[in-house]
Amino acid sequence: MGKQKFYVVWEGVSPGIYTSWTECQLQIKGYEGAKFKSFNTSEEAEQAFQSSPYAYIGRNASKAESKRKASSETLPAAVIENSLAVDAACSGNPGPMEYRGVHVASRQEIFHFGPMKGTNNIGEFLALVHGLALLKQKGFDMPVYSDSVNAISWVRQKKCKTKLPRTEETEQLFLLIERAEKWLKENKYSTQILKWETKEWGEIPADFGRK
Repeated sequence: MGKQKFYVVWEGVSPGIYTSWTECQLQIKGYEGAKFKSFNTSEEAEQAFQSSPYAYIGRNASKAESKRKASSETLPAAVIENSLAVDAACSGNPGPMEYRGVHVASRQEIFHFGPMKGTNNIGEFLALVHGLALLKQKGFDMPVYSDSVNAISWVRQKKCKTKLPRTEETEQLFLLIERAEKWLKENKYSTQILKWETKEWGEIPADFGRK
């Protein structure tokens, strides 16, 4: 495991000190004039945050920006780098289901849920709603990618149209589904939901790699 880094964002969406590169990226990506730098200790970061950014950045900022761009060069040109990708995996259908969200540019996992008995389509639906709710809560303006036509359709209809029987074993899952449907009905969001084109771009970054 790499050494812990602390990221100071002087100018960005939400200035502050962050402990992951993904969180730092969320504050600076697309923000004109963003000022940021990484530090090895929290003490250095705190001292820097209270000081002028120009005491710490210059050439190093340009190098950091170049490194950040280089890290995303493998992404297809059509893909929006600063975005969230969601996906689900299920061993059997139904079977143990889990889902997660991954920041596309950095490939870092943002959230993970499961396993819980369910189906792949339910997992894709819940992952998409989880992503929408998280982005709204955090105030981040970025699109969400899903490779599931069903999940995207269900979210737009605000209804999980699964045929999975509601039993004692699946009751907890259905409670999650109801909560997700309720969120969709009660919340407005501006987040773009985009289809991940697997045939053209390869597997979605949130894929569990079990195929």
